[in-house]
Amino acid sequence: MGEYIENMKDALPDPARVKAVKKDLESKGVKYIYSHWIDFLGSPKTKPMPISDFEDLCSGKGPQFAVHSVSFVPELTAADNDQIPVPDLDSLLICPWDKTCAWVFSDLWWNGKPYDVCPRQTLKKQIKKNADADLKFYVGIEPEFFVMKWENGKPVKAIDRDPIPLRRQAFGYDSEYSIDGMNFLKEIIDILNEDLKWELHDVVAEGAYGQYELDFGYTDMLGMADRFIFLRVLLKEIAKKHGFFISYMPKTQISDWRSGAHINHSVECISEKNKNIYKDGDNFSSRAMNAVAGMLEHGAAITALACPTVNSYNGFVPTVEGLDGGRHTWAPTHMTYGSNNRSAMIRLPQNRFCIEDRASDLTQNPYLTFTLMSAAVTKGITENMQPPEATNKSLYDITEEEGKKIKTLPRNLLEAIDAFKADPLTKEVFSESMLKNFIGYKYDEWSRYHTTTTDWEIKEYLKLF
Repeated sequence: MGEYIENMKDALPDPARVKAVKKDLESKGVKYIYSHWIDFLGSPKTKPMPISDFEDLCSGKGPQFAVHSVSFVPELTAADNDQIPVPDLDSLLICPWDKTCAWVFSDLWWNGKPYDVCPRQTLKKQIKKNADADLKFYVGIEPEFFVMKWENGKPVKAIDRDPIPLRRQAFGYDSEYSIDGMNFLKEIIDILNEDLKWELHDVVAEGAYGQYELDFGYTDMLGMADRFIFLRVLLKEIAKKHGFFISYMPKTQISDWRSGAHINHSVECISEKNKNIYKDGDNFSSRAMNAVAGMLEHGAAITALACPTVNSYNGFVPTVEGLDGGRHTWAPTHMTYGSNNRSAMIRLPQNRFCIEDRASDLTQNPYLTFTLMSAAVTKGITENMQPPEATNKSLYDITEEEGKKIKTLPRNLLEAIDAFKADPLTKEVFSESMLKNFIGYKYDEWSRYHTTTTDWEIKEYLKLF
């Protein structure tokens, strides 16, 4: 079902398979189905249904959606046909937090054709283009998040430091806070390994108090986009059981480290199955360098998708005074690459042959990010693009003269969306409707932020002038 199909009738699951899946789910105690489609912001939308309607769902006769009312797609009117979700049975999961419910990702169809603002359909279309170039992508993510709770009506860290502020160098990997978080984290570990078979390798107590990272196995690009969305929901549901909530906001306060979601990808040629084309003996291959060149050529536009909020850009600075555990942020600041260079947008890790995009966070819609990223990589490889010289020193220490030769990451959402709008590759991979509505929504987001008087401005200016 990962294949991009242009006719809805051909995309419907095989009835015999549907019956077998339904029987299996019923035998496991499943009574309800969540059929999810994804909106522009990467949020899953659904209408829960009893399992008795599963066959209707899989034949295109299940719940339909007036998507224009909730998905920032205003060009459709109240007189237009609704959208029809068709489930991808390969994505079916039993919900670990409530095993009477099953979750399936669905693709949206409109008037018998792929809906051109459906993010999942957009990614599937690009996967087909990549395959036409003999390329298949595998992706892993490194999700970072804060575990929070409400206290006296205010959000606070659920697993926090002592009342007396500590300045430890460095706080990351702290044993005490790893242990303190295990009552919540061990449930996540068991679910990811035992229920979902995602091969979680470790959990990291990150640089800020109450901040954690999960490192689990990679998979194909569509599968990882689905995992990305499911994980965001899963963490929230398990946190509720402990009286907590999860925040994916990249920069929650000035003393906190930025929460990222580094995207690691590798590529194999379909005609050379199981061969990672980024590996050449003990070194990164020439095709890996082509891929880097493609990503850098379209780096600002990719970042607009991977870091899509006003808050996403607060962390792309070299130092912060008052940062817990030191001054240096370890965040990317420039659109360049280097060998194991964590201050660059693109890192070539020393322990694996993949390309890591560090300018990424969990507020993104992964289907859109993966679409543009893989299109840029495919272009770099097929056109034999060459990257500039690597930057193998900390970008926090470069001179003013050196800085003139390296592009910085977008400094804010406005710069990122301006670059996204101007990049010709976006017009090749996204529909006109998707571009119009995504760009319009993000400009509105920037305008609403830019015209808001913040607490910082009150403290800085109210009594000064």
